[in-house]
Amino acid sequence: VQLQASGGGLVQAGGSLRLSCAASGRTLSGYTVGWFRQAPGKEREFVASISWLGGKTSYQESVKGRFTISRDNAKNTVYLQMNNLEPEDTAVYYCAVEVRDPFVATISSLTDYWGQGTQVTVSS
Repeated sequence: VQLQASGGGLVQAGGSLRLSCAASGRTLSGYTVGWFRQAPGKEREFVASISWLGGKTSYQESVKGRFTISRDNAKNTVYLQMNNLEPEDTAVYYCAVEVRDPFVATISSLTDYWGQGTQVTVSS
């Protein structure tokens, strides 16, 4: 499966962005999908993930209440709505997929399937 992330950009603190992760080559059926991010000089970290079925989600504590992950299986796309952005959210954001049980939202950072990143920059 090939993943294409888009939607990044420059936004002021308090603003919003919506990232998209579109799959090609095969459908996202059977995959848990996650978003990770990597800021300069830091390790890549988990942000949010969503199960294949049932809409079960998981979030990093620092983005709870501000970010919402969703998926449209008919469009083969997963979204990350990011509201009330903070300068600390500045990073390259990556989407990733992993085969998991249908209702499991957990995704490992060791998965082999990653999209290219999209830059999110939040100015103060």
